[in-house]
Amino acid sequence: MNIAVIRFPGSNCDDDALHVCGRVIGASAHFVWHKDSELGPTDAVVLPGGFSYGDYLRAGAMAAQSPVMAAVKRFADQGGPVLAVCNGFQIACETGLLDGALTRNASLHFECRDVYLVVEGKPTPFTHSIPAGRVLRMPIAHAEGRFVHPDLATVEKEGRVMFRYVDAGGGQTAEANPNGSMGNVAGICNAAGNVVGLMPHPERAAEPVLGGDDGRMLFDSLKGFLEGSARRVGGSR
Repeated sequence: MNIAVIRFPGSNCDDDALHVCGRVIGASAHFVWHKDSELGPTDAVVLPGGFSYGDYLRAGAMAAQSPVMAAVKRFADQGGPVLAVCNGFQIACETGLLDGALTRNASLHFECRDVYLVVEGKPTPFTHSIPAGRVLRMPIAHAEGRFVHPDLATVEKEGRVMFRYVDAGGGQTAEANPNGSMGNVAGICNAAGNVVGLMPHPERAAEPVLGGDDGRMLFDSLKGFLEGSARRVGGSR
């Protein structure tokens, strides 16, 4: 079970992602540099958070042009699971792996705190083992996390909204929305369901020592998916 963590100049959650994939869930995890053109033997990909290329132009815009993203897109097109976290979500939208866009927070401030999000939508490699309606607590740390989409109603109808910001009791309120995202959307998936992006950081909430381990559920779900799947993309165990 091989998981590739893509490393860009300015990434700052790549080590966290590698730690969770390797030491926490027991996969074989490795870094892939942004200039590489191949992923190597890989069963899943993580696009980690951070500030790739200093967030110049738009967050994720320059990283989207990195050579490695062509390999990630080929991997995703073949059905390979891709988890895009925070800056990774921004990169995924910039490359077209996911639709919609992440824009400046409504507050125009950098937002850094724990938030609550409810799990919904169709099953994906990263959510299939999490009960629908489960409320998770994870941290956010972003200035450009406001999700916008020209046709959010269709995304919702297709079951592609994976996570929504809620309060501790599961209520979808404006106060629970940290960045002004349309529909309180915290994360979505692509039409095929193999690419999932979210702004909160599951890798920063994957062990009790960090104050909570709700985020581990996404990685455990991936592990169960890979262990139960006979098909591998771009490599083998």
